[in-house]
Amino acid sequence: MVVLSLGDFLWSLLVIFFMVVYFMMLFHVIVDVFRRKDASGGKKALWLLVLLIVPLVGLLAYMITNGEGMTARSVQDVQRSQQQFDDHVREVAGGSAGEIERAQSLLDRGTISQAECERVKAKALA
Repeated sequence: MVVLSLGDFLWSLLVIFFMVVYFMMLFHVIVDVFRRKDASGGKKALWLLVLLIVPLVGLLAYMITNGEGMTARSVQDVQRSQQQFDDHVREVAGGSAGEIERAQSLLDRGTISQAECERVKAKALA
C-alpha cells in the first residue's frame, strides 16, 4: 500500500493543474491555427509540425507571434455568436408580439371575438 504525504499530494495537484492549463492552451492554439484565414495551408502545417515536435517552445512562439491575432479572432467569434443570438431572440419575440398585435387589431375591427383574441394571445405567449 502506497501512502502519500500531504506534500506529495499537493505537489501532484499542482502538476495536474499545470498540465490541464498547458493542454487547454495547446488546444486553443491548434483551433486558432485552423481558423486562421490569413495563413496558407503550408504555414498552418508548419505550425502544427512545430507544435508536435517541440510543443512547449512552439506553443510559446505561436502565442508570442500571433497573440493579437488570436485575440481578434476570438472577439470576432464572440461578436458573431452574440449577433446570431440577438437575431434569434428578436425573431422569436417579434413573432409573438406581431401575432398579438394582429389579434388585437382584428378584435378592434370586430372581426374576431374577445375569446378568440385571448386564445391567440395564449398561443403566442406559450
